[in-house]
Amino acid sequence: MIELDCPLILASGSPRRESLLSMIVPKFKIEVSDVDENCMGSPEERVLTLSERKATAVAKDHNDAIVVGADTLVFSEIILGKPHTAENAVKMLQNLSGKWHEVFTGVTMIDSRNGWKKQRCVVTRVHFRTLRLEEIEAYAASGEPLDKAGAYAIQGAGDAFIDRIEGSYSNVVGLPLAALTEMFYELKSKE
Repeated sequence: MIELDCPLILASGSPRRESLLSMIVPKFKIEVSDVDENCMGSPEERVLTLSERKATAVAKDHNDAIVVGADTLVFSEIILGKPHTAENAVKMLQNLSGKWHEVFTGVTMIDSRNGWKKQRCVVTRVHFRTLRLEEIEAYAASGEPLDKAGAYAIQGAGDAFIDRIEGSYSNVVGLPLAALTEMFYELKSKE
């Protein structure tokens, strides 16, 4: 577990990110940032920009905290965000069926005491087995994929679609723990 000498704030309302962060840091607060999530650029540029926006929006209200912001997207020839509807989820899952795709997560850490900032982008490759239409439709109807980038939750029933993964599992959930741990140690070495 990582101990910090000032408060830590996760700039996210994601229960998945909260659960992951609690695995490496014993105590932190949650503060959801309300930022514009419209962004252009490559998948890496987008997740880094959005994670920075989220962290910056929260950090500006604190002068004695470490703030972590994160953003995740799925890329398979096009960027696949959150589907929001079952119909969109079906289309996304059909696009992913039988193919590799990449999950990008950008993480920004800001020390509001001195302005120190560090960013990382982690990419994980994920392969879906060939999916049947009836299982796609049943999964979409369950509601689980509606608020997930790429229309699936690797930590939920969506795991049944995945037959191979190259890289960080926690990155696909939404917070790359190995990279984040390294960032905390880089921060501590600056103190």
